[in-house]
Amino acid sequence: MPAFLAHAPDFTVVGAVDADAEAARSFAADFALPHHSTDLHAALREVRPDLVVIASPPVAHREQTVAALEAGAWVWCEKPPALSLAEYDAMTSAEGEAGPYAPIVFQHRFGSGAEHAKALIASGGLGAPLVAHCQTTWYRDDAYYAVPWRGKWATEGAGPAMGLGIHQIDLMLELLGDWAEIRAMAGRLARDTETDDVTTATVRFASGALATVVNSALSPRQVSHLRIDLRDATIELNHLYGYGNGDWTYTPAPGVDPARTAARSTPAEDIPSSHGAQLRSLLADMRAGRRPRASAGDGRRSLELITAMYKAALTGATVLAGEIVPGDPFYTALHGSVPGWAPEESGR
Repeated sequence: MPAFLAHAPDFTVVGAVDADAEAARSFAADFALPHHSTDLHAALREVRPDLVVIASPPVAHREQTVAALEAGAWVWCEKPPALSLAEYDAMTSAEGEAGPYAPIVFQHRFGSGAEHAKALIASGGLGAPLVAHCQTTWYRDDAYYAVPWRGKWATEGAGPAMGLGIHQIDLMLELLGDWAEIRAMAGRLARDTETDDVTTATVRFASGALATVVNSALSPRQVSHLRIDLRDATIELNHLYGYGNGDWTYTPAPGVDPARTAARSTPAEDIPSSHGAQLRSLLADMRAGRRPRASAGDGRRSLELITAMYKAALTGATVLAGEIVPGDPFYTALHGSVPGWAPEESGR
């Protein structure tokens, strides 16, 4: 809510919908909202909002996003976008040619540190990217997975790559561009989950750069880490759930003038990664009537890579970008109906 309230009076929150009637009522009372409901369709008819923010469990994203789009509202949907590529494609097919649109909450792209690094990499000023490491090593205990929808393919979609690491993966793709192929492994090592609790992967990018990707729910010392080694410097980001400019470091390669790297390493302003930063961009796009970042194919990239990661991990195959299409079992579920991983009814 603070991100929304910061935009008053140009932006007004008018209502809340929750499956729990008391939660909806309490939330509306806390923020003096005029409307609360347990029925999204009724709320859409009554309130006719310009923007609907979806923060429900992933299993509800497709249905709620499509309902809001069909009611004429733009949608800002929390990650993960959907349970599968099939669901995501159904969501984007409900968009209009000129809107409404449904971007995904990928706020880590919108901090000044990421915007600066992206422009610098694209300029070639520090040479081509060669090696990368994308790490989301967090800790989630048994109580976290006791929430009924977590750790299940049918309601969360997949394990920590989907629910935890997707932000860093999206940022990696934002900085490095298209990927070409992936190999991976997954494990159920310590949590009582239907999905995995850790994945590791190796990714080759279209540029030729190679990256490792690690997603864990088992790591007591938590960190979100992104490292990109270019020809002339290393760019690193270390944080947990959000960053400022001070969380980015630039290290020159031997023989490269440190002053040259230092001159390039500091953005003009310090905008932390936050929902507020992405919301400002989204509201500007709404006013201009243009497609926002992190929507359609741009919002699909991280889900496609994660889907390919699971296909590679559960089948042992190398997976190429673009190969998971309708008819592929991984297109409709990230377990791909693989015995030992899929729920019993899916694996028969």
